[in-house]
Amino acid sequence: MNKCGRIMLSVVCVIAMAATALALQAEPVGAAKKARKGAKAGEQKKAAIDLFNGKDLTGWEPVGKADWKVVDGLLVGKQGADNAPGDLLTKESFSDFEAVLTYKCTWPCNSGLWFRYQSPKLAYQADILEYVKPEAYSGTLYSPGYPGGGKTFMAINLDKTIEKRDDWNTLRVVAQGDNIQIFLNGKKTADVRDKHVSEGKLGFQVHPGAQFGPMSITVKELKLRPLEPTK
Repeated sequence: MNKCGRIMLSVVCVIAMAATALALQAEPVGAAKKARKGAKAGEQKKAAIDLFNGKDLTGWEPVGKADWKVVDGLLVGKQGADNAPGDLLTKESFSDFEAVLTYKCTWPCNSGLWFRYQSPKLAYQADILEYVKPEAYSGTLYSPGYPGGGKTFMAINLDKTIEKRDDWNTLRVVAQGDNIQIFLNGKKTADVRDKHVSEGKLGFQVHPGAQFGPMSITVKELKLRPLEPTK
């Protein structure tokens, strides 16, 4: 082989070695990308579910004497005879979740979204109301029979301008571990840590009393997205 041929062979060998080295370096990079992609897929949010189907009360059970009906695809709750109260509760219980409620009321109103409901004295409620003593408005976090006794507003919303009295409102509750947050029309109204109720039903309340009559709450939708428990 002449000198020129030996040079060409050397060049080819160098190129081949360089290509092999690049391929070896690229393999872990590609594997890392694949691993990241798989991890990202595993971190995707769980899908939200509709707790109200817009047709009937499947999955729900009424408690008390309030009147619950589905009218034109909307869930309507009203006081019963003589301003009687009542609740409408899911048959299923939930622990960690994000719930989004779209609602409107006739006023005066005293209602709310129950969550982690186990009994009338063991539950949380994202309030829908205008309360006088103490002053409190929709978006307030309430817990009946809170440890220590009595009815307790755990976080009070004092801004009554957040709620739209004659239109639809969005109430969002995030309950994850001992952290409970409430958002009304996108504004945070409660953010507390408490663990005396870890799971339970969701539901709606119609409060008793002529001072709230003839009140009603209308629900367009209630969506729930399960969350991973905090560690």
